[in-house]
Amino acid sequence: MTWDLTSYFPEFDGAEMLQFKAAIRADIAALQEAAASLPALDAQSANSWENILLRNEDLSRRMSHLGSYVGCLASADGRNESYQKEESEITRTRAELAKIRIELLRAFKGVDDKLFFEFSGRPSLSGAQNYLRRLREEARRAMTQDKEILATDLGIDGIQAWGRLYDTLSAKLEFDMVYPDGRRARLPMSQRRSLMDDADRGVRQAAFDGGNTAWQSVEDTAAAALNAIAGTRLTLNRHRGVDHFLDIALFQAAITHKTLDAMFEALMTNLEIPRRILRLKAQSMGREKIAWCDLGAPLDLPNQEKLSWDRAHTLVGASFKQAYPALGKFFTDQVIGKNWVDWEPRAGKRPGGFCTSSMLSKESRIFMTYNESLGDVLTLAHESGHAYHGAMMREVRPYARGYPMTLAETASTFGENVLMNGVLDNPAISDADKARILDIEVGHGAVYLLDIPVRYEFEKAFYEERAKGPLSVSRLKELMAQTQRHVIGDVLEAGGEDPYFWASKLHFYITGITFYNFPYTFGYLLSRGLYAMFKKEGDSFLPKYEEFLRRAGSDTAENVVKQTVGRDIENVGFWSEAIRSLEEPLAQLQALLPKLTTAN
Repeated sequence: MTWDLTSYFPEFDGAEMLQFKAAIRADIAALQEAAASLPALDAQSANSWENILLRNEDLSRRMSHLGSYVGCLASADGRNESYQKEESEITRTRAELAKIRIELLRAFKGVDDKLFFEFSGRPSLSGAQNYLRRLREEARRAMTQDKEILATDLGIDGIQAWGRLYDTLSAKLEFDMVYPDGRRARLPMSQRRSLMDDADRGVRQAAFDGGNTAWQSVEDTAAAALNAIAGTRLTLNRHRGVDHFLDIALFQAAITHKTLDAMFEALMTNLEIPRRILRLKAQSMGREKIAWCDLGAPLDLPNQEKLSWDRAHTLVGASFKQAYPALGKFFTDQVIGKNWVDWEPRAGKRPGGFCTSSMLSKESRIFMTYNESLGDVLTLAHESGHAYHGAMMREVRPYARGYPMTLAETASTFGENVLMNGVLDNPAISDADKARILDIEVGHGAVYLLDIPVRYEFEKAFYEERAKGPLSVSRLKELMAQTQRHVIGDVLEAGGEDPYFWASKLHFYITGITFYNFPYTFGYLLSRGLYAMFKKEGDSFLPKYEEFLRRAGSDTAENVVKQTVGRDIENVGFWSEAIRSLEEPLAQLQALLPKLTTAN
């Protein structure tokens, strides 16, 4: 591994880690007993419940430390059975901690407004009001205490086990890569993504075909996992009286249905903008339309070269410093200076990338597979945006750090914007490099405005059908292909769909949050809106942006945005502005391309 994890624990399964785990387990058991002995929240039990909440918050801080550490190890070496075992143990420990939350739900279930207002106003709970409001809202739809405990216990070997099975499957899965020159290689699935972003269409097609052949070999297992995860959620929703499966997704995203509808109304109205980006991509390849494997393809520009890891992080650091000095210093001193990134391509790594943080050490770690492409450089900037968000919340109490994915993805895509604009603002940049950055900017726009909505529309349709029973492999493939044709439209060539995208996209198998898709589009567009304000207002905008980051877990997404930067995200106009902001870089790119073609 290329990251340094010793600030978590000196060694895996060493004395310090074992003592840490034992203390957590003992404290959880003691807190469970204390909470179970209390009546529901009333004037007499209020002091005791205050103590329960504070002890639970401390346990949450410590669990984030242990969970982040084990998650790092298991992702970096998915074949290590000791790490897998530890990951399973963490799941059980989290389930025990969740039982304290069930006691808190019982405490708040019937609390009247007056008592709740008085209780949440206690000085020790300052800054935790949003957490308490959400706890009370969740309590209203909770099952009986016995049922919630049973659901938690069954979840360990049920829904979460299906998610762990997929993680293990994807980490071990390999595919046969046949390069256009005839070379053959057996590669881990984690390297497929970068190959599908290659400038050579033959490489992309080979990675696509080889990868799908590998996914076909495990299609029944993947389908069983997907059906089980969705089936469990639907069953629990029914028992909890949840009217619609999207209600949970909206609660987790901390947004209203009006906000989600406003974003998708703006997207559907302006769908031709991202489709124009794909038409330009097809034109550059000498084709009329694109296939799914072309979605992340760069334009054919001169001087395409691989970027070493050292060049990559130097580029990110310099661009950050130029556009946003505080972010640049954080990246150089912390992310790179303290070896927070596991970037090395190697067998056994899980696919994908993430940023994880410990609320105890107040540090982050970034997981990714770097394959020397400019797209991977963007991933580094993206995950570093998450890490900077964590740094902005260092002094925020744990109960106010539970920010929704919608706002989390805003910070990460803001980091991408800082990188791209930092590079573009460099007066020494060549036309070819400028075109390459513009290509990435508009290409990412096509992904966020077409690929992500495909995932959302597919998952919506899947859940609607899953309510009637499990879907077969053939139906999953058919549904995915139909959704891709519907969203991407006539720019997608016949037969160019990816029928196995439901299997290869790990986001469908994440069990801790439902509908792990639309928040990416939300965050992308919100970050473009915020970055437009930054460009207009200059450095005076940054204090507002940093306050936005600090308050991300302190209120609904609508209120956080309105109170920090003054925008209304329930308004279709906000989202339309953000989408149309892609027209400028697209026009710049189209103006540059003839010059490069002539020079080439």
